Amino acid sequence: MIPNIGMPGLILILVIALVIFGPSKLPEIGKAFGSSLKEFKKATTDNGSNADDRKLDHTKEQNKNA
Repeated sequence: MIPNIGMPGLILILVIALVIFGPSKLPEIGKAFGSSLKEFKKATTDNGSNADDRKLDHTKEQNKNA
């Protein structure tokens, strides 16, 4: 869906955001969005590696007990 927007659509969205929030709030909103996205990526990456670690630990325990 996002690749279909194109450059004119992105410019239009930026102009609308500028009109709604004003030039002083836009950097704050961008910073908050960026930090939220960073936290989300970190959380999803951590969950994936923890699940892999648990599987590995479980496999090691099974091999010990066998």
